[in-house]
Amino acid sequence: MSIPNGGLITETNRQYYAGAQQKYITTAGAGQTIISTFDTPLVFGSSDVSNNNYLLNSFKIFTSLNALTWTELTSDSAVSTTTITAPVGGLAVLNPVATNQNMVILVANVAVVPGMLIKNSTGTITYGTVISVTNSTTFVVNITTAIPALVAGVALSLNSPSPWAMLTPNVITITSYLNANTYIKIQLNDSVIDQNHGSYEYTRLTDVIDNFLIAYVGAGKLISSAKRTDVIFHAKRGLQEFSYDTLKSTRSQELSVNSALNIIIPQDYVNYVRLSWTDGLGVQHTIYPANELTTNPFDSPVQDNLGTPTQDSQDSNVQGTSQTEAAWAGNDPRRISGAFTRDNIDASLLINDQYDGLLGQRYGLEPQTSQKNGWFTINEREGVFSFSSELKNQIIILEYISDGNAYDLDMRIPKMAEDALYSHIIHAILATNVNVQEYIVRRFKQERSAKLRNAKIRLSNIKLDQIIQVMRGKSKWIK
Repeated sequence: MSIPNGGLITETNRQYYAGAQQKYITTAGAGQTIISTFDTPLVFGSSDVSNNNYLLNSFKIFTSLNALTWTELTSDSAVSTTTITAPVGGLAVLNPVATNQNMVILVANVAVVPGMLIKNSTGTITYGTVISVTNSTTFVVNITTAIPALVAGVALSLNSPSPWAMLTPNVITITSYLNANTYIKIQLNDSVIDQNHGSYEYTRLTDVIDNFLIAYVGAGKLISSAKRTDVIFHAKRGLQEFSYDTLKSTRSQELSVNSALNIIIPQDYVNYVRLSWTDGLGVQHTIYPANELTTNPFDSPVQDNLGTPTQDSQDSNVQGTSQTEAAWAGNDPRRISGAFTRDNIDASLLINDQYDGLLGQRYGLEPQTSQKNGWFTINEREGVFSFSSELKNQIIILEYISDGNAYDLDMRIPKMAEDALYSHIIHAILATNVNVQEYIVRRFKQERSAKLRNAKIRLSNIKLDQIIQVMRGKSKWIK
């Protein structure tokens, strides 16, 4: 189905898969508009490529004569540029700007619109700006640099510094001239397209709030009245609580351990799920916390010869270098683990001959120390994960939990857990209302727990073929 037909899907196939929306222009002129119908709101900075705000755009504008070959419409675009011939007499500059001068060209050109910059044919010199258009051959201009006069005329080029704009959200206005029978296309950036994929799996938190106020709040309904701000608060708190152990809220980053054996804790970090390093085959190897081996002291005050911490001019303890951290960073982890050398760090190490003569000889070792994957600690003082020395320059996969409220894109809830969130909001509002009897609060607390349990089961994503695979493995004899 390429065209939305009144269902929940509001984007065409082209919009969803290609991130593109186009329009056919039948009449020539400037001021043409195209209205975005993407589910994702457009972000606009500038259409001038020389402006740093251009990098803020979440999309680009393209034009085409056949909808096959597209050209981006920018301030340097040939679509918004036309070549004309200046009058023989040239145009002068007075005090220091020659305002409202008439410029007459020899060949009529309907593509000239107010706001265009007047430049030389190569575009290296800017002479002035078109203020208004009298007709296709006469324009009122402001001149800042004199246009030279030649017998045969001077070749000029005109282009729009801002060929399009978005003065109203999601409405693009083409300020430059477009010919009739021209196609306009909005093309989302690749990062925006990726974020849009899979969005049908989720419901926006704003929609959950609106739906809740419609379905559950009002005369004759479960909740007679409720402030929207209260619903927003409880919805966000519910999303936050669900994110810890129910929702698919795990994020991951691929990072490289620096020379100081650290990686910075992510901005939206709440708790870690797993840290691992990847070998040459792309296989993950779990890194374990060094909880009982070492630590990162939060303070390392400098002491005098009596052991008393010393203070600076601001009456705060002078901080020194942690000797524990320095010793841990400089050690050889093999002296703790007894691990083999890491000459071959790929998953294919299992076929290495060095294991052949040692099978069964390392039984009973302490798992925390008898491993070759290294260790990590959480340095709260510096806000980093610290690693043992053998992980220097290694690629680390950090999997962690966020609370679902860090970014606007996060504030979505899986549709499988939507009903559980409604129950959470109902219970939270009733529990904070002094006029609601306790048995009613208990009833909806039980309902919240039941629906949350159902959401966990649904989101566990257990598949029948996975269960079968596990059961087949159980049939093997252990020798």
